[in-house]
Amino acid sequence: MAVRGAVPEVIWARPERTGRGPKPAYTRDDIAAVAVRIADARGLDAVSMRHVAAELGCGTMSLYNYVPRKEDLYELMVDAVSAEQVPWEPSGDWRADMLRVARETRSLMHRHPWVPRLMSPVYGVSPHALRYLEHCLACLDPLEGSYGTKLELVAMLNGVVTTYVRNELDTAERVRALPWSEDEENAVRVAYLGRQVASGAYPRMAAAFAEDAGPIDLEAVFERALVRVLDGFDPRRGDR
Repeated sequence: MAVRGAVPEVIWARPERTGRGPKPAYTRDDIAAVAVRIADARGLDAVSMRHVAAELGCGTMSLYNYVPRKEDLYELMVDAVSAEQVPWEPSGDWRADMLRVARETRSLMHRHPWVPRLMSPVYGVSPHALRYLEHCLACLDPLEGSYGTKLELVAMLNGVVTTYVRNELDTAERVRALPWSEDEENAVRVAYLGRQVASGAYPRMAAAFAEDAGPIDLEAVFERALVRVLDGFDPRRGDR
């Protein structure tokens, strides 16, 4: 429900404190750190203005003086963890550098499993997010092309990483909820799938399994996905 008289606002354009009145008891960094700690321990759904205020030792309404909306709190959280991606000197090999960026992003998302749920261009204007984008563009300096194309590459690579990590996290969560072991679950499903493929109703699937019936190397799949995105932007790979 829209709030009458509300106007859009970017929290980063809002002064953290005015020149009048007493010094605020908390900084945005303090608030973000508490929210991140709650999300890391109990999940994103556990993050609320009330819970963050309680951890800080202040009233919920007092917290709104620092963070007007819960969406702003999320933005502070994303910016806080983005600070973990410290820029390094690009090597001059844009493909190798972007692979490194992607792997570091994946590691960050595993440290903070709630991050994939908040991946949105809306949060791309925070100080550390802008620093991350600037770093990616620096890595892509050797690649010929417009900055628009380079930003598209960064977005696509992030999309692959986010989708892959979200699947990893969802799978791990499902396994934790099973009343039996993962191996038992997989054995039953593989046996059922084998019977279906052997029925003759799925000849192409049967051919696929005949080619390679072994376990899937998920790490190799991840790396291939990244490389294929980069291939699509590499002028040495022909017309895109």
